Amino acid sequence: MLPIDVIAVLGKFGGYAVFVAIGMGFGAALEIAGFGDSRRLAAQFYLKDMTVLKTMFTGIVVAAVLIFLSSALGFLDFSQISVTQTFLWPGIIGGLIMGVGFIVGGYCPGTSVVSAASLKIDGLFFLAGTILGAGIFGESLPAFTDFWNSSFTERYLLSDWLGWSIGATLFAVVLMAIMMFYGAEKTEEFFRIKKTGGKWSWKISKRSYLAGAAVLVVTAALVWTIGQPDPVRKWSLMEGKYGGQLAARDVFIHPLEYVKTFNEASIKLVTLDLRAEEEFRKFHITGSENVKPEDVLNPEFISPLTQLPAQGVVILIADNEAVSVQAWKYLKVQGVNNVYILDNGLHDWNKLFEGKTISGKSINISSPPSEVLKLFPKDAYAPKIKISTKKRSGGLCS
Repeated sequence: MLPIDVIAVLGKFGGYAVFVAIGMGFGAALEIAGFGDSRRLAAQFYLKDMTVLKTMFTGIVVAAVLIFLSSALGFLDFSQISVTQTFLWPGIIGGLIMGVGFIVGGYCPGTSVVSAASLKIDGLFFLAGTILGAGIFGESLPAFTDFWNSSFTERYLLSDWLGWSIGATLFAVVLMAIMMFYGAEKTEEFFRIKKTGGKWSWKISKRSYLAGAAVLVVTAALVWTIGQPDPVRKWSLMEGKYGGQLAARDVFIHPLEYVKTFNEASIKLVTLDLRAEEEFRKFHITGSENVKPEDVLNPEFISPLTQLPAQGVVILIADNEAVSVQAWKYLKVQGVNNVYILDNGLHDWNKLFEGKTISGKSINISSPPSEVLKLFPKDAYAPKIKISTKKRSGGLCS
């Protein structure tokens, strides 16, 4: 199942070569589209040349349709696709600043690189200004760090904001894009005819435009109809990818490793206790959350877990290993990172820590301090937790 980790497949050199090739291809596409010419880029703000809007929206809509169609058909695990972090208000203010710069200079950072590559003087000056501005921004950042990090969400999609399904959101975006394409085409036609004195018509003259729009609408409707795979179906598709970790018991951690993780300040630990509420009330680890096994199928419950920071770790506790394994599967395929299972639940917990003392004082077994680790041999357990993070996306115009 896609996506493919090209570095894992081709090695670091081969992977970077692919990235460079994609970057060069993107730059060539921008140059062919005329985005290396500041006059053409600035013309969109005067409604005379809407090439930028049409090209960018074509890329966005086609990519979105193909991504979610592939996901709906089980070819792609969308949860593994990098989504740029959202900083809402800093993004809005930054977008306004960049927009003003775009109008004044005629370039965005990415297109200035394209222009500079063809040695256009205005592009070279704009690129130099971009680099200088980035340096000034970096040096002045401490003065507004709090605002810069405000209104943050790790992975926030338009569908999350609207509260719609992926399919419904995609269909709406496609309809919006088609209306924008129509408006852009007719606006350009108006200014062309204004010069020649011809007659303007609201009708679409090119059948290829109608055919393209029809394909997009039908495909988006198909994605909406099929729907995105639920966790049960996703596991059936991805068992080959993750099943080996369960078979090798790589995700089952020893209680002592839990204590070590519990006491590490750098780790954001989330402990989900899947036992019955009555058992949880009798005894539970400090900070753990009592949840029902079916909660892991609820998107609203999953959302905060997918937005944990890079050092976030989720550990599952259950009386029955089958319950924790099932929960692990569903969390994993929904994009939750660093998920582990406390081996044998709490069955060995009391036996391991009961009667242990530190400096003559009994320890609180519901929250054992890190000092308790010194009471056991260093090789008492094999460390299993390995912090992995999703690759961040980014770009000159993102």
